[in-house]
Amino acid sequence: MAETSPASRTVEQAALQAASLVSAMPRLVLEARRIASSVAHGLHGRRRAGTGENFWQYRRFLGGEPAARVDWRRSARDDHLYVREREWEAAHTVWIWPDLSPSMDYATGNRPPKRERALVTAFALADLLVRGGERVGVPGLMRPSADRRIVERMAENIVLAPKLPARLPPPFAPAPTAEVVLLGDFWSPASEVAAQITALASGGAHGHVVQIVDPAEETFPFSGRIAFSDPVGGDRLTVGRAESWCDDYALKLAEHRAVIRASAERHGWSFIIHRTDQPASALLLSLHMRMGAGGAGAAAGGLA
Repeated sequence: MAETSPASRTVEQAALQAASLVSAMPRLVLEARRIASSVAHGLHGRRRAGTGENFWQYRRFLGGEPAARVDWRRSARDDHLYVREREWEAAHTVWIWPDLSPSMDYATGNRPPKRERALVTAFALADLLVRGGERVGVPGLMRPSADRRIVERMAENIVLAPKLPARLPPPFAPAPTAEVVLLGDFWSPASEVAAQITALASGGAHGHVVQIVDPAEETFPFSGRIAFSDPVGGDRLTVGRAESWCDDYALKLAEHRAVIRASAERHGWSFIIHRTDQPASALLLSLHMRMGAGGAGAAAGGLA
């Protein structure tokens, strides 16, 4: 039997990942809704009347207003005149990017894959923000929107994405008043992650970098002969006594994070480490409390 070519294996792997993402999406959407409902919110952003595209509410017509403002269809339902108000068009914009690359499929024990945690957090945060009057977009996939079905819209755009996701967000230019939330494991070279933060912050946008990791990636609980493989490039490394690597691994991990944290703090961004054995609600609350705080949370980049 002819050996499968690397290109064919890549296509097959992509198809399996896409099928897995599609099948998991309804469950993740429901989980995000549940978590968002359990987190107290309302501190960030307020819906208000103004000039915009989206309907907000009806209110009573006030004397002295132009008659052209009356919504006659709504007013015909009872004895009062009503005006159709739209949402304030200057709502805050938040860009949320979840890393869906192959390395995010990693999970140990009964814990959820990192990809699922990134998606659930992205959806739940978007739901909270839109309910608070903000606009949410996904870099490279979806323009900012205040649609009340924001979770479903995000899910649809991710499922229908035309190509494999990258390990870092696509280049884009957030406005100076925008905020950026990056959710991934960030195992790319630290210099590349730092460069991406610098590029996104160059226009003045505030941001939050969330490194989502499986506990095994923190503690390196391996021993004996172990074969490690790169889920993205396919490189393999076999070691005899894995436990002898533990100290070196911890040192390299600390160095890697120090570069990312330094870049984040330099631009007033926050850096958060989240393990998948911790509840998603803890991360959601931590992020939500930081929104709009600028660099206030940058130095407190611990576990969440």
